[in-house]
Amino acid sequence: MRALRLIFLAAVLAAVSAGAWLYVFASRPLELPRSPYEFTVRPGATVKAVSRQLARDGLFTEGESFWILARLLGKSGAIRAGTYRLDKPLTPVQLLDKLARGDVVLVEMRFGEGSTFRQWRAQLAAEERVRKTLDGKSDAEIASLLGLDTPPEGWLFPDTYRFAPGAADIDILRRAHAAMKKRLDAAWAARSPALPLQSPYEALILASIVEKETGAAAERGLVASVFVNRLRRGMRLQTDPTVIYGMAEKFDGNIRKRDLGADTPWNTYTRDGLPPTPIAMPGAASLAAVANPDKSEFLYFVGKGDGTHHFSRTLEEHNRAVAKYQLKR
Repeated sequence: MRALRLIFLAAVLAAVSAGAWLYVFASRPLELPRSPYEFTVRPGATVKAVSRQLARDGLFTEGESFWILARLLGKSGAIRAGTYRLDKPLTPVQLLDKLARGDVVLVEMRFGEGSTFRQWRAQLAAEERVRKTLDGKSDAEIASLLGLDTPPEGWLFPDTYRFAPGAADIDILRRAHAAMKKRLDAAWAARSPALPLQSPYEALILASIVEKETGAAAERGLVASVFVNRLRRGMRLQTDPTVIYGMAEKFDGNIRKRDLGADTPWNTYTRDGLPPTPIAMPGAASLAAVANPDKSEFLYFVGKGDGTHHFSRTLEEHNRAVAKYQLKR
C-alpha cells in the first residue's frame, strides 16, 4: 500500500512538474534565431512536424512541448499553410494563435494601368511564389477558365494584389477579372445617355485606347471626347496604339508610315469603328472618362512632347499643330 502511495505521489509530482514546465514554456517569449525570422508551413504539415522544424531552426530547445501544448489547447489541427514572419519575440501560445489565424506573409504584385494580357502572363510566370497552373494554356483556354466568351485582354483590373505564397495564378486572374467587371458595370450604369456605344464591352475597348493615349490624367476626359466625337460622325479613330497592338511582336519601338497602312483587325487607320478587342487593361479613371467624356468639339489631338496634347476642332488647325509640335516647323 505504501508503495502504491509513493507511486501515486510520484505521478502527481511528475504531472505538477510537467504542468509547471508547460505553463512556463507557454507563457515565456521565444528567443528568435534571427530578426525577422521567417518559416514556411507546407500544405498538410502537422503541428508535430512544424514543432520539430522550428526546433531545428533554434526557435525551440526541443520539438515536443509545442505540439503537446497545441494538443492540450485543441489546436493541433488548426494550423494553416503559408510563410510566416516573426518580427519580435512572442509566446508559444501567441505563435499557435498566429498559425491558427493563417497570419501569413503576403506576396504583393502590382499590375499597371495600360499593361497587356501578355505582360500579365509574363509577370505571373516570373513570380516564384505563385503556383503555376496556366503554363502551356492558350489565351482562349484561360478566357474559358475566367468565364469569358471574348479574349482576356482588357478584362483584368490593374491594381496591386496581395496573396499568400503558393496562390494559383488563375485565382489571381479571377480576382482581377471580378474587380474589372465590378468597375465596368458601375461605369456603364453611370454613363452619359448620349454615348455612341452599344455595350459595356465597347466601353471597355474604348477605355483601353484612352488609357494608352493619355499621358496626363487631366486630359482623359478630352481624349475620350475626341474619340466619341469621331464615332458619332463616322470618322475613323486613327489612333497609333491600336496599330502597335496589331503589330504585336513586330513592333520594334518605332511606328512608321507603312505601319499605319498595314491592315490588321486593330488598325484604326484602315478600319472603321472600334477594334475587335481592348488593347490593354484600362484603369478606373479611363473607364470613367469614356462613360462620361468631356463635352467638346475636338476631333484631333497631337502630342506636344511633354506628355500633354494640343486639341483641335478642324483638320487645318490640327495640321498646324503637327507642324509645330511634331515636325518642329
